[in-house]
Amino acid sequence: MFTGLIEGVGALAARDMRGGDARLRIDVGTLAVADVQLGESIAVNGVCLTVVAFDATSFEADASNETLALTTLGELPIGRALNLERAMRPTDRLGGHMVSGHVDGVGRVLQVRDDARAQRWQFTVPPALLRYIAQKGSICVDGVSLTVNAVDPQGFEVALVPHTVAHTAFAQTAVGDAVNLEVDLVARYVERLLTARDNA
Repeated sequence: MFTGLIEGVGALAARDMRGGDARLRIDVGTLAVADVQLGESIAVNGVCLTVVAFDATSFEADASNETLALTTLGELPIGRALNLERAMRPTDRLGGHMVSGHVDGVGRVLQVRDDARAQRWQFTVPPALLRYIAQKGSICVDGVSLTVNAVDPQGFEVALVPHTVAHTAFAQTAVGDAVNLEVDLVARYVERLLTARDNA
C-alpha cells in the first residue's frame, strides 16, 4: 500500500520490450534508495511495480501487458519525469489516503490555470470511473493523493499548492498529457457491498 505522498521525482531511463511486455529502467532522481531491496514495491506514477534489479542511481521493474495497456507506462517518452513512492511501512503516518497502486484508468489534463499561488487542474475521466469521484473525496493522479474540488460530466478539478507542483512531476506535466487515475478504495468497496446486497 501507498499514501499518495510522493517521495521523489525520477525519470524513465529505458523501456525494453520483451515479447509484448516490458522491462523498465527508472532513474531514481531524488528518491532515497539506500536500503532498497529486491522484490519491494515502488509506485511509479501511481503504478505499483516490483523491483527486480537496482544500483545506486536506478532500478528495474517488469510491466505486464495488462499494465502497459491500462496505464501510461507503455507510451511515456524516455526521459519523462516520474512520481516515485516506496511502499508504506506499518509505522508510517498516513498523510494522504490509502492507495493500492492499481490504476483504474487513464485521464488527460484538460486545463491548468493559476489561482493565487496555487493552480487549478482539470482532468478528463473515462465515463465508467466518474461514478466513483465525489466532491471533497480523494483521487490519486499519477500517484499523487489529491482532494477533488469539483466534478462535472467530463471529469474533475483539483487545486495544487506550490509545494505539490515543485516536488512532483506535475512541474513537467502539460495540458493534453495522459495521467494514471486510481479512485478511492472506499468507493470501490461500497459499490461492491451494495451490489452484493441487491443481488442477495
